[in-house]
Amino acid sequence: MRTEEISQLRNRFKPIRIKGKQSGFMAIEHLNSETFDGYVAEGIVVVDFWAEWCGPCRMLGPIFEELSGEMEGIKFGKLDVSENQQVAQKFGVMSIPTIILFKDGKEADRITGAAPKEKLREWIEGNI
Repeated sequence: MRTEEISQLRNRFKPIRIKGKQSGFMAIEHLNSETFDGYVAEGIVVVDFWAEWCGPCRMLGPIFEELSGEMEGIKFGKLDVSENQQVAQKFGVMSIPTIILFKDGKEADRITGAAPKEKLREWIEGNI
């Protein structure tokens, strides 16, 4: 990639501030059974329930990362269901990818399956 192309890409993504730190292109917390409840306890949190072996999950990953860097005031997390089956069972996640939006620790809505970026953005904005 040429220097000019890299510069153009950098200009497309605006860094955001997360907990007093300068963030790059994404702000996604990788969750597990120990960190999950504390992370979703306050505010608006969007969690992607996914697995490495899931094709649609891998397609959704870059979209989820982009949204995490573009939507202020919303926390984004990912939970690998293969490694954290108890959390997935607790929320009745039967298919992946499943994205659940939490408000102050309570499930507000969910969407299952890969979706285009704008559809996900509209879904999130419609639930906040």
